[in-house]
Amino acid sequence: MNTLTLIIVFGLLGLVLFESYFTSVFIKSFSQNKRELYEENELPKVAIALCLRGADPFLSDCLQALLNQNYPQYELKIVVDSERDPAWKIAMENLQHQTAIPVQISPLRVRRETCSLKCSALIQAISELDADCEIIALIDADTIPHVNWLRELVSPLKDPKIGLTTGNRWYVPGKQWGTLCRYLWNIAAVGQMNLYRIPWGGTLAIKTEIVRQARLLEKWKQAFGEDTMLCRVLQEEGIQIESVAALMMVNREECTLPNFRRWVSRQLLTAKLYHPGWRAILIYGTITCLIPATTALSTLIALFAGQGFSAVVLTTSLFIYIIVLLGLISVYERAIRQKLALRNERLPDYSARDLLRFMLAIPLTQLVCAIALWQAMLTQQVEWRGITYQIKGPWDIKLLEYFPYQYLNRTNPKTSL
Repeated sequence: MNTLTLIIVFGLLGLVLFESYFTSVFIKSFSQNKRELYEENELPKVAIALCLRGADPFLSDCLQALLNQNYPQYELKIVVDSERDPAWKIAMENLQHQTAIPVQISPLRVRRETCSLKCSALIQAISELDADCEIIALIDADTIPHVNWLRELVSPLKDPKIGLTTGNRWYVPGKQWGTLCRYLWNIAAVGQMNLYRIPWGGTLAIKTEIVRQARLLEKWKQAFGEDTMLCRVLQEEGIQIESVAALMMVNREECTLPNFRRWVSRQLLTAKLYHPGWRAILIYGTITCLIPATTALSTLIALFAGQGFSAVVLTTSLFIYIIVLLGLISVYERAIRQKLALRNERLPDYSARDLLRFMLAIPLTQLVCAIALWQAMLTQQVEWRGITYQIKGPWDIKLLEYFPYQYLNRTNPKTSL
């Protein structure tokens, strides 16, 4: 066994230890969240902002869930790209017969060329809030909130040190390879988002006074994303972010492999633009892709060179590495399932065939993510829901090309991302 083989084996061991550390930190924080909470009569007034473009598969479920929250006083602010957008019709159909919750739905009036459409819509929704609104909650159309979602999201904000609370997403593996790769990538992302305190706009609440104090509306006017930037902004203001363990939101949408690659590239681009821990994320992503790929390549070289023992050692090490990753995935799964059980929500059980697909999907995910990582590093243009943006810097964004969603080619998978 040569020196290179030993280096690779120790590299895989280091990856295992690193992944185990991420997992242990996540599990530990996942079991905490013991903050002083609001009493029933103290719960503040909340406005929920929902920005829509295109008809997401679970939009009706999202809207119905938002109208039935176990919360004393809240209102719903919906901004749709246009009245001809397919999301407008779905929203109106779900809202027309309800009277219990104050709802305002309006088309996007100002499409700024210096930020994303979502930021433009969010600025509009927040600019029209009532003066007595103390907290703003953000949600995405692919999030289906359970009945206590808003209460659990808002309650930790009673602590004066906490200015923002956030949940996170949990994808179901699904049938397509892209869906499975997204599930695997997101497990690692959940651990990093928890460690680096990266907020997620799909389930997020922020105090209105913080929005004014940090001048967030002005920042959003020049931003590509609305959530990742909040980590740095709130850090500069000395404001804490709280991750709420109970708010792991399940996403059951299917995703093709090309869609996954575009989606994860945009996630990484947002981290590059706005998160102070980007270099650590870049190094981690590069290493987790490079070492397994080097192991596989070195195994082939060893076989062709007649170095059978080295080939066996490398193959065994790589197999053990993948088995350990499956074990860590099961740790995440068990923790998530326990939280979901508290709200009577279940995830599908996985068969031996599913585990085999997981094993095959791990290297595939690493390969696609390596491509997406360097795309995020080099790209100066990105397409998001059919809109093309030029990205020159965190606060130098230009909307290059806009089309109403209903005029886009419906067979183009990019439009749903």
